Amino acid sequence: MVSHNKIRVHFKSNHADPDSFPPTIEGESVFAITEERFQSAIENYPDLKDKIEPVFDWDLDNFYKSMKTAEVLVCWDLPTENLAKIAPKLRWIHIIGAGVEHLCPMDWVPKNVLVVNNRGVHSAKAGEFGLMSILMLHTHIPEIVHNQQNKHWESLYSSPILGKTLLVIGTGNIGHAAAKKCKLLGMKVIGVSRHGKPLEGVDQMVKVDKLDEVLPLADYIFMSTPNTKETFNLLDKRRQSLMKPGVGIVNVGRAATMDYDALIENLNSGQVKAAIIDVFDPEPLPSSSILWNTPNLMVMPHISADDGDTYIPLTLELVMMNMQRYIAGEKLNNLVNPTLGY
Repeated sequence: MVSHNKIRVHFKSNHADPDSFPPTIEGESVFAITEERFQSAIENYPDLKDKIEPVFDWDLDNFYKSMKTAEVLVCWDLPTENLAKIAPKLRWIHIIGAGVEHLCPMDWVPKNVLVVNNRGVHSAKAGEFGLMSILMLHTHIPEIVHNQQNKHWESLYSSPILGKTLLVIGTGNIGHAAAKKCKLLGMKVIGVSRHGKPLEGVDQMVKVDKLDEVLPLADYIFMSTPNTKETFNLLDKRRQSLMKPGVGIVNVGRAATMDYDALIENLNSGQVKAAIIDVFDPEPLPSSSILWNTPNLMVMPHISADDGDTYIPLTLELVMMNMQRYIAGEKLNNLVNPTLGY
């Protein structure tokens, strides 16, 4: 039950830190929730103007003092130890990312606290990146870039992509958005998910236990899974050996879901034609990493799904919509299952 007093919402933004998020100074302004951005967002929700008392903070500057009375926390990360004691009035936490593996295992979540994530915010940008990356692989862009760097002229021709098969491993908001974009080009799309339920724009859906059967069918593979116990090293060395020779791979999910050492071997041998990778561990990718110099591998600085202009406005839209549901006593959107980690 929500009281008639204002709901105190603590917005925790992070300064750039290579060991945290955002890791680069460029991301600091992109992901910061400021009073200006909050005021702009709440203009679309006049019914909430007199019901929210926001607190805007950086890192842990005023965290412990503020959390004594905060009812809602919006953040990327937080100190989880003794949270029930530190924040006795806390009722829900909004994580400003789709993945929450940095907070797993989630046995720290108090029984009376709900956790939601940012599912849906990434869809538009991720769909466009997925389409772009598959077309880049199909038109030999990684090889062409390599040839340019070596001042080597070679005509690498490609046919239309119509009829090629795309395997999307992880058909959440990001994977599904990419699948629908690629389907518009006439590709055959196979999706892999935990549930295997039919999805618009996907020709065939299978559960994860059928992954070995569909891997050999793919001309291109789009990985977009969170890092959980179920997905850790999902595309391991054995499974990579099942892939069609000359396959192209994109990973925008998490680094831990794929064996990168095996990927390097397969790129060197030609088993994998080319790859576009957007997620690494650690990030930023160290200059000493062999991935920088692996042939036909394009290193993307974790940009596939983050929109510098609308990420926080869309995040605040989710917060405001859930705030309306919370006040009305309705189920919150984007609830995370602490047991599953997503």
